[in-house]
Amino acid sequence: MVDRCMICGETTAYFFSKSYTANRYWDALDVSYNRCGNCGFTFSITHQHLSDEEWEHINARAHHADEIDIKTKSIDIKSLSSNKPPYGPMAFALNLLVKNSIISLESSLDYASGYGTLAKLLKKYYNTEIRCFDPFVHEPEPLVEYILSGDLRQYGLVINSAMFEHVRKREELERVNDLVAKSGILMIHTVVCENIPKDPNWFYLTPIVHTAFHTNKSMSILMKQWGYSSSIYSPLAKSWFSFRKDYDLLSALPSLVQDINTELQTEFFLHRNGFVDYWKGF
Repeated sequence: MVDRCMICGETTAYFFSKSYTANRYWDALDVSYNRCGNCGFTFSITHQHLSDEEWEHINARAHHADEIDIKTKSIDIKSLSSNKPPYGPMAFALNLLVKNSIISLESSLDYASGYGTLAKLLKKYYNTEIRCFDPFVHEPEPLVEYILSGDLRQYGLVINSAMFEHVRKREELERVNDLVAKSGILMIHTVVCENIPKDPNWFYLTPIVHTAFHTNKSMSILMKQWGYSSSIYSPLAKSWFSFRKDYDLLSALPSLVQDINTELQTEFFLHRNGFVDYWKGF
């Protein structure tokens, strides 16, 4: 059986392996990774073959234990097992775009939001609300409005923080894109490389729940497949904002971004037609 790339559909081949040792967050597991010869997308074959129950169990242990450690302050924040998104800069970037009428949070959803950290920061520091959905987190959180799966619809802005590296199937990516309105915007935080390192000690492999790794080429292909014609990237927030081809202010985006950067006296946002392939260092 040939394992096809979930992004471009081309042939993949064995790339390397990694052995996870047991710790307080997960059990021991030997993982094999495949790489697409066309777009470079790299993924765990081992995780794909896990049952849904096994996968949910691994996620629950890794993520819930992290959150408990944070809430109880029982561990140094620098020693957490997972790579946390830069929530503060992300909230600031969102607020900048709102204040400049590039996006609106009135019709917005943080998909796979976890414990709603971004929503809490937006509410506390910017008095702004976003709705949240997460398939694995259901308990009530202060300042967080969770949407049930049956109540999901399309939104003008869909936010996705650190989920693209957790997928095992193309359908999981499609669920995110399907929620973006015809003229909407998709905000993504993940790691995107020019090439995925052939290194089992690479930092982004540290969490056992990281299963999919995207390159500039694979993300460019994916965004084109989904009908996004323009994007903005914030290096500080490490987030991309991709705009559908029917987005109302598409032609004005370059000048709007330039105005923000001039006001801040720094290149806070970068704009490009297509996908902003910012990270070239590895």
